Amino acid sequence: MYIVTGAAGFIGSNVVHALNLRGVSDVIAVDNLQLGDKFRNLKDCQVADYLDVSEFRDRIRSGDDFGGGVRAVLHQGACADTTESDGRYMMDNNFTFSKELLRWSTGQGAALVYASSASVYGAGGVCREEAECEDPLNVYAYSKLLFDRYVQRARSTLKTTVVGLRYFNVYGPREGFKGRMASMVHQLHHQVARDGVARLFEGTDGYGPGEQRRDFVFVGDVARVNLFFADGPPRVGVFNVGTGEARSFNDIVTVLIEHLGRGRVEYIPFPDSLRGKYQSFTQADLTQLREIGYEEPFTSLEEGIRRLIDASGA
Repeated sequence: MYIVTGAAGFIGSNVVHALNLRGVSDVIAVDNLQLGDKFRNLKDCQVADYLDVSEFRDRIRSGDDFGGGVRAVLHQGACADTTESDGRYMMDNNFTFSKELLRWSTGQGAALVYASSASVYGAGGVCREEAECEDPLNVYAYSKLLFDRYVQRARSTLKTTVVGLRYFNVYGPREGFKGRMASMVHQLHHQVARDGVARLFEGTDGYGPGEQRRDFVFVGDVARVNLFFADGPPRVGVFNVGTGEARSFNDIVTVLIEHLGRGRVEYIPFPDSLRGKYQSFTQADLTQLREIGYEEPFTSLEEGIRRLIDASGA
């Protein structure tokens, strides 16, 4: 049995789908469907049960083993709004909940693979899994970094897999409900498909208009890395999950226009609210992921956008 938290969300639903493609349907899906439209992400997936996150937290606190035989917890559930300023809410969702899952999963002998974030690296531009590279710019990033460090301090006592995956800019199918927190690939696709105009920021941090660069990683690759650790031998650590190649926002628009056959770019002023809080460059250092034995190639931006367009039908 597998437990997937955030199962109706963007990455979580892709993880459930990836399990289904492997013939696995013995999955407990955990989420909060207060935003009811998220059900659409699970309607084509096979799961054994669904639990609201509040009930799930109550049950793991009480030591419920869900009938036994849990192989892995794939923990994608979190508050992922990087602009959320309620630190108490953020820390409960992203730090305290993760600690509860760590205690429960290790007590059950189950692997725990959880979502961390490349946001922990801040604006430094060097994205390597080392303390000197970590400089979170907001409470979301801090909540992710704090749990990474909590796991690192406990690593000598851990006997099962506990792995954090520092996601870079994930994009792909099943993120339509995310609104302003959807990936820039999704947002730009929507803009060009809707009105033929992609809106990008003017230059900042020494980068020209639209030339800020990020590591954009296809969600199918992210799901594959999750299952690599969930089904593998016991490992403890934190690993970057990106392509290892930074691409500009202009690159995204160029690929979209090529696929859609129309569109243009418009550059808009960089908002004052983001100054000092924006990552103008990210690129995953994949050394540790490759050294641990993950050998699969990552999907190119061109191929990933093609798959996204095919999945959306537009």
